[in-house]
Amino acid sequence: MQLCGFVQSAPGFTEHSTVINGASDLIATVLAESGRHARAAVGVSSLPFGVAVEVSAQFMLRA
Repeated sequence: MQLCGFVQSAPGFTEHSTVINGASDLIATVLAESGRHARAAVGVSSLPFGVAVEVSAQFMLRA
């Protein structure tokens, strides 16, 4: 499982990973041990539609 978060931020802001911790914590809470994942947090100058945070996740589902 992989999670990548993009945070719209001003120059000098360095807490991108702290912002994305919310998404990581949610996945870990909902999926427990199965929710362990790799993660990246990136700061950007703008995002589509003026949103503040965009999260992309890839999951492998088992039947």
